[in-house]
Amino acid sequence: MDMLSILGVIIGFAALLGGNFLEGGTWSSLLNGPAALIVIGGTLGAAILQTPKARLARSLKLLPWVVSPPPTPFGDGVQRVIKWAMAARKEGLLGLESLSETERDQFSRKGLQLLVDGAEPEDIRRVLENDLILMEGRDVDAVRFYESMGGYAPTIGILGAVMGLISVMQNLADPSQLGPGIAVAFVATIYGVAFANLLLIPVANKLSMCVQEQSRYRELLLEGIVAIAEGENPRAIEMKLNGYVLS
Repeated sequence: MDMLSILGVIIGFAALLGGNFLEGGTWSSLLNGPAALIVIGGTLGAAILQTPKARLARSLKLLPWVVSPPPTPFGDGVQRVIKWAMAARKEGLLGLESLSETERDQFSRKGLQLLVDGAEPEDIRRVLENDLILMEGRDVDAVRFYESMGGYAPTIGILGAVMGLISVMQNLADPSQLGPGIAVAFVATIYGVAFANLLLIPVANKLSMCVQEQSRYRELLLEGIVAIAEGENPRAIEMKLNGYVLS
């Protein structure tokens, strides 16, 4: 679990609430149901409207990566490739067939199967690069769901503020209605800006970094598999791939 993500959320909202308290405000003054409904509901509705069903499902599947990123063990990845290279050197490429059948990672299994089938290195690179680009593109598109929410939230907050001011203007003759209307106006703006900058945009950026790490890990596997197809020495392959571990 990535405790830094949790710590970041806690620090961000604690600073907001703490600053409000030090300025003489109360925490209850920031709690406003109508404002929350306008900002959260409006933001979700706008983001869902622009997002296809499959992309939305992928976006929700990626969300846990914020606190529990998928593993990208570059060092272990290098050792896996070296294991494949040693097996190919001792038993030939057909010796990788048993390893491909037990490989759980779909990307790695496909690469090993291409080796077993005797595909040319250029063909292996082309096929795996195509898969890598498609996987990365799918996840990048899914992350845009949260980026769009971060863009819509402040605008929806302003919309909530305008709605609150309209309510105020309609009830100028009734002082008892002025307070709630003004509260909705200002709190809606706070909700929109705070959710966008303290939660939604950071979530999108964190997921983007996770996607980049996943792609870099697949690049390591791709380069290793192509090197095996080219008949490179396992030691040379290890030296080449160690650059991914150090970067």
